[in-house]
Formats: sequence, structure tokens, C-alpha cells
Amino acid sequence: MSSPAPAIQASDLSKVVEDSSGTLSILHNISLTVPAGESLAIVGASGSGKSTLLSLLAGLDVPSAGRVMLCGREMFSMGEDERAAHRARHIGFVFQSFQLIAHLTALENVMLPLELRGDREARAKATAMLTRVGLGQRLKHRPALLSGGEQQRVALARAFVVHPDILMADEPTGSLDHATGQAVMDLMFELNRENGTTLVLVTHDAQIAQRCHSQIRIGAGCILAEPEVRMPA
Repeated sequence: MSSPAPAIQASDLSKVVEDSSGTLSILHNISLTVPAGESLAIVGASGSGKSTLLSLLAGLDVPSAGRVMLCGREMFSMGEDERAAHRARHIGFVFQSFQLIAHLTALENVMLPLELRGDREARAKATAMLTRVGLGQRLKHRPALLSGGEQQRVALARAFVVHPDILMADEPTGSLDHATGQAVMDLMFELNRENGTTLVLVTHDAQIAQRCHSQIRIGAGCILAEPEVRMPA
């Protein structure tokens, strides 16, 4: 019996940009594989290229060289619109800055990706997901009236409500205090297990990285060691 195709497979990814000082190599020959349903932590110092790698894996940025297979499609053989549609079908995002829409309520923020898909049950599904993350009493609150931890839970609900095949998170606890960040990560891993979602996580927190199936360390735009495989917490 053949093994299922990996959720993500990157081959020889490089990213080079030109600036006033000349050519800057951000990433150099990155190759990695993320099996479906598993979790990968991308760790490294600030400026090492972690977030750039995440953007390339998601097809948000275009590499100077290399390829990314995501859920069975080669991302950069597609045009920008087709790539965006493929991303919308398969990926959920959680960011350090939450990226909630300020004039929408928590419920409306979570409903939005469902409405974009034409889902007639958007309100019911968004309500259920916000209740699942402990915000059933905060449905009508706008982001400015929510704490940082509550805003990040809204962002998690928005990401998971469409049941993505892959969740990508970029420093999701970076703007939270330790206790709140720990609670948010507990919830993220719990939702990840419940949904069977593949998780790719950029973090500087070694304890968070240890909870993933594997991790890679980026330094000076290169993988410094082979992925370390472990049993997730």
C-alpha cells in the first residue's frame, strides 16, 4: 500500500533580492517535507529567513528558484489567481498581529472566510467555533474590546472554521504574555489534533517547537541541521 502524498514538499527553494547594497540571499537551497497530519516547527534567530520560508511554502511569495508542492499541486506553475484559490481551499493562517478586521465583530471576522466560500451556514458554524475556543459570550465584541489572547483565539477560530488541510502560523504568541501564549498554543494543538490538520509553525520559542513532530533550524538562509523528529506533546 502506497504512502499518502505529503501535505507540503519543498525542493531547492532560494530567495534572492536586490537592494541598495547589492544582492541579498535570504534563503538558499531549502528542501523539506511535511507529512499530512503532522506538525513542523521552523525555528531560528530574528532575520534568519523563517517568515520568508513560510511565505514561500504558502505561495504568498515567489522564490528565485525551486518548487513547492502543496496538497498535490505545484504552487509556482499556477498563475497568481489560481494560486490564491488553491491557497484559500487548503490553508488557514494565524499571525502574530492577529490581522482581524477592526470594524467587524468577532462573529463577523470568523464568518468572513465562510461567506467568501458561499457557505449558507456561516453564522452557525462561526458561532460554534467561537464557542469552542471559549468566546461564546464575546460574539458581538469588536477587536478593540478584546484582550490580546481573546483576539488570537478569534484568529484561531477564523483559521479553523473552514477546516483547512494545512494551518500556517507565524510567531502566533509573539505579542502575548507567557501564560496567555501558553493557553493559545494549548488550544492550537488541541484543535490541530481534532481536525487532523497539518501544522507549520514559525516560532522562536523552543518549548513550543518541542511540541511539534519535527523541527528545522534556519540560519543565514540555510537549514542548519536535518529535521529533528519527536513525538508531539
